[in-house]
Amino acid sequence: MRSQSQPALRVLGIDPGLTRCGMGVVEGSVGRPLSLVDVGVVRTTSSLPVWERLVTIEKGVDAWLDEHRPDAVAVERMFARSDVSTIMGTAQAAGVAMVCAARRDIPVALHTPSEVKAAVSGNGRADKAQVGLMVTRILRLEAMPKPADAADALALAITHIWRGGAQSRLEAAVAAQARLEMHSPRKVLR
Repeated sequence: MRSQSQPALRVLGIDPGLTRCGMGVVEGSVGRPLSLVDVGVVRTTSSLPVWERLVTIEKGVDAWLDEHRPDAVAVERMFARSDVSTIMGTAQAAGVAMVCAARRDIPVALHTPSEVKAAVSGNGRADKAQVGLMVTRILRLEAMPKPADAADALALAITHIWRGGAQSRLEAAVAAQARLEMHSPRKVLR
């Protein structure tokens, strides 16, 4: 039986933030080397009202989606922090990113920070430096992406290709099996 290679998946990883929203596009498939397509940060100024900052993030995410045409978008799943103002801005930026993808019918996946850390470093408690170092190695980069928000966005994209891609194939196989069972003649036991 010949092994069929999986088609490359292009994923836009988004590390949401109100001041710095990390953006990273990675392409590849499980079991194959991944490649960096682009990485950067959408920045906003804290002197502007929140709604204007969210519009800036929306325009930035839209531009990345238009330019890179990803197959999926991976966004950091929110978790409780002690600083409510930080989590509010992060949640608002994440919501904007999800809406931008949804408008284009691009699937969105949410990954927790510990899932991402575990996927790229093998340790769900890895620090930002360890994650950045592993992203650099995985993507065979000459230097670690800066700032950390950019590296985190790439880590989200890598995680989705490695975990989300496999999960999508699993779900597709289960659905195909269910369709087969629905349309096959049923055996009657006597």
